[in-house]
Amino acid sequence: MPATVKYDEVEVGLEIPAVAYNVRRVNLVMYAGASGDFNQIHWNERFAKMVGLPDVIAHGMYTMAQAGRFVTDWVGDPGAVVDFGVRFSSMVVVPDDDQGATVSVSGVVEEKLEDKRVVVGLIAKSGDARVLSKARAVVQLS
Repeated sequence: MPATVKYDEVEVGLEIPAVAYNVRRVNLVMYAGASGDFNQIHWNERFAKMVGLPDVIAHGMYTMAQAGRFVTDWVGDPGAVVDFGVRFSSMVVVPDDDQGATVSVSGVVEEKLEDKRVVVGLIAKSGDARVLSKARAVVQLS
C-alpha cells in the first residue's frame, strides 16, 4: 500500500501531533511473549525493586515500537519507513494499577530528501522524562 502522505504537501517544520500510548503491565507480558525477553524487571515488581529500579519498567524495544507505530500510523504504510533509529534515554516506569504509564510520541519533519523521502524527528516522553533521544525515521512518501 502506498503512503497516504504526499511529499509535495509536506514542508520542513511540519509538526505531527502527539499521540498518547497507554502502557500497562499486561502489555509488557504480551511483549515479553512476542519478543522472548522475559527479564524480570519487565514484569516482577519485587525483583525490579530488589535490583534498584523504582518499579517494573517497559522494555526499551517496546517503547521504540510505539514510536515506530506513531510513524507508520502517520504515513499510512508500514513499508514506507526505510530507516529508523533511537537511543534510550530514560525508563518508562509502569505501576501496577488501572492506568499504568503513558508514552507520548510527537514528530516534526526535519528534512526533505531526494526520491520523495523525509526525515522525521521524534520526541517520546513518559511524564516529564524524554524516554528516547536521537529518534529519527526516514520515510518514503508518495
